[in-house]
Amino acid sequence: MPFLDLETNLPSDSVPNDFAEKLCVAAATILSKPKERVNASVKTAVSMVVGGSGAPCAQMLISSIGVVGTAEQNKEHSAKFFQFLTEQLGLGQDRILLRFLPLEPWQIGKNGTVMTFL
Repeated sequence: MPFLDLETNLPSDSVPNDFAEKLCVAAATILSKPKERVNASVKTAVSMVVGGSGAPCAQMLISSIGVVGTAEQNKEHSAKFFQFLTEQLGLGQDRILLRFLPLEPWQIGKNGTVMTFL
């Protein structure tokens, strides 16, 4: 069950209207997870600085069970997410940061329990 939390200082009118949906589809493909299990939030016009500069930028936290736990996995995922984000947001790779956070099933609550028991 991947969670994607993207923040950018781009104004909302500079981000495609269907960006969150496209991000979910891309993440499902990149992480080999069903689209129905991908969750995304997109926050625009955030006051933020990347690398000491307030120029247009974005950062995204990618957390999931089982698919973001190794350097090898994340190197592959990173290349694909960077391609998607640079195309969709018009930012250079140097203006985007990704953070990967592996999750355990007991850390995600759903339907009144945790994923461990589903």
